[in-house]
Amino acid sequence: MAATSGATLALAEQLISRRSVTPDDGGCQALLADRLAAHGFECTHLPFGPEGARVSNLWAIRRGAAHDGKLLVFAGHTDVVPTGPLSAWRSDPFVPTRDGGILYGRGAADMKSSIAAMVVASEEFVAANPRHAGSVALLITSDEEGASVDGTVRVCDWLTARGTRPDYCVVGEPTSVRRLGDTIKNGRRGTLSGKLTVRGVQGHIAYPQLARNPIHLAAPLLVELVRIEWDRGNAHFPPTSWQMSNIHAGTGAGNVIPGELVVDFNFRFSTESTPAALRERFEAIVVRHEVDHDLAWTLGGEPFLTAPGALSDALARAIRERAGVETELSTTGGTSDGRFLSRICSEVVEIGPVNASIHKIDEHIEIASLDVLKDVYLATLEQLVA
Repeated sequence: MAATSGATLALAEQLISRRSVTPDDGGCQALLADRLAAHGFECTHLPFGPEGARVSNLWAIRRGAAHDGKLLVFAGHTDVVPTGPLSAWRSDPFVPTRDGGILYGRGAADMKSSIAAMVVASEEFVAANPRHAGSVALLITSDEEGASVDGTVRVCDWLTARGTRPDYCVVGEPTSVRRLGDTIKNGRRGTLSGKLTVRGVQGHIAYPQLARNPIHLAAPLLVELVRIEWDRGNAHFPPTSWQMSNIHAGTGAGNVIPGELVVDFNFRFSTESTPAALRERFEAIVVRHEVDHDLAWTLGGEPFLTAPGALSDALARAIRERAGVETELSTTGGTSDGRFLSRICSEVVEIGPVNASIHKIDEHIEIASLDVLKDVYLATLEQLVA
């Protein structure tokens, strides 16, 4: 690991110290805009959403000298998940704390360190390449950890209306597993959620003939759903997974047959399946079981995949040279804003810190990895837009 010069670490600590629980930005983007503007970036603040609940978004771009130069966008989010019980943390999660070569704080791994590395890499790149041919931009949102309706997706719509289509997009999600750079994400599975309500008839448990127990009615249906192979995946994606996340029935009394059962479930699906096909197959099974039911669907995101190309090749070389690691492409994990960026950019790849502590108590990152990540981002810029 390279020695940390201090600039990336200092900015990461400044960002961690701002209480930006989603969708609050906590002033992070104003800090970033001031820094980037001083290096020739044109910064546009894009608040979206209802009055009183605006989501902060930042678009910052430094245009290259060549009219046909490539545009590389760094994308990330300044919002973080809630901390959980403060008493369980070793120190205040919004007071960045160094201990034994580790930096602790909410957002240390997901993903304020990535943003710090992106910004410092961009500053160093434009300072060393004042006449760079391609353009460099940063797209920063504050609702990735929340509803994700007034952040990156809205900025992508805004960019499309302006005729701006990035050539490359690097998302700073924490993708590494054991060592920085060992894994980069070149795609993500889609997510489709549903709520199934099975209706019965409430009654006294001693008189089941006068009631209809929705738990009993739903049990064979749920067993069948658990056992189904929805698809077999492909070379890039694991098989589609169906999982129940919540199931509830009952009044709390031991002598009452409940009137309904409610199941929350989710598909994480590959490119072998479509939301429409999954819904159709699921609904057909429910109908076949002849249960009185309601069913509501929420599509959280389509799957996306970036085929190996210029961006993934450049990142692999940068990781090999700067981190000393041979990287692997992966599509595992949850959703990210890459699903929105892939609509306007043909090459979207995610690369960031080790993800073992994200969303946990005592979230942290190895301090020595901060400048290594910055150097990976910098080397990627040098290959693609210099």
